[in-house]
Amino acid sequence: MAEPARDQWAEWLLRGRYGGDPVQAQAMIAALAPVREKVLANAALQPGATLLDVGCGDGLIAFGALPLVGPTGAVIFSDISQDLLDHCRGLAAESGVLDRCRFLQAPASDLFAVASDSVDAVTTRSVLIYVAAKQAAFAEFYRVLKPGGRLSIFEPINRFGGAATRLGGLDMAPVQEIADKIFAVYDRLQPFDSDPMLDFDERDLLTLAEQAGFREIHLEYQAGIKPMAPIAPWEVAMRMPGNPRVPSLGEVLDTVLTADEAARFVAYYRPFYESGQGIARSAVAYLWAVKQ
Repeated sequence: MAEPARDQWAEWLLRGRYGGDPVQAQAMIAALAPVREKVLANAALQPGATLLDVGCGDGLIAFGALPLVGPTGAVIFSDISQDLLDHCRGLAAESGVLDRCRFLQAPASDLFAVASDSVDAVTTRSVLIYVAAKQAAFAEFYRVLKPGGRLSIFEPINRFGGAATRLGGLDMAPVQEIADKIFAVYDRLQPFDSDPMLDFDERDLLTLAEQAGFREIHLEYQAGIKPMAPIAPWEVAMRMPGNPRVPSLGEVLDTVLTADEAARFVAYYRPFYESGQGIARSAVAYLWAVKQ
């Protein structure tokens, strides 16, 4: 039986980001565990606390928080995707924790159903990269927190890598006209000068938090440049879109290129990919702040 259709956010989080491959899914979950632990540590949750997890996705942070807030605490799962909220609700029911969970469909910039000064902590993971109204989101985080409440977020800083990260920064000269067709697809969908994934850096996060009203703010920035290891076997990697708003490289090859162009590109690029050539550039920021 075919799976029911899901919105773009649920489709990417629950299948697309790991190419529908269960082995890759487990590897991705394991890789995200340290992020979850750091976000939760910075939230400093106590038994009995109420956490609002904004952009909860598949529940990585929210479910990790439930043991920390204990049987008298609660977690609010908030997301713009009803499909993801339904997914999390089902997992909560299966785990016997549904009575300590609430579910809210809302954007980060308008948490309308959450009362002011009502939660002990707000968390996000890779959420602001999809939010154009970032200042409005920070204002909402500040509004819903109780005095003394903590904001704890994790965000990739995609501006650090920029265009240099595409295809590992490898020399595409032998297939440049083909590579340009591929790049044009992504440039159209996510322009470097205006897309929310690329329009901020770690300094902007500090400014946004301060302008929202936070007076105690901490930020940890991690950046690295290293040889590009394959993220997955070739066939799986070709099915893995980088985010919910773009197609996978395999989809681009199938829809934008002729069969001859696709064959030429794969013949050139695949050996580089599989041998780990190219350079990977990445940066992330952890920010935590206290509402006075």
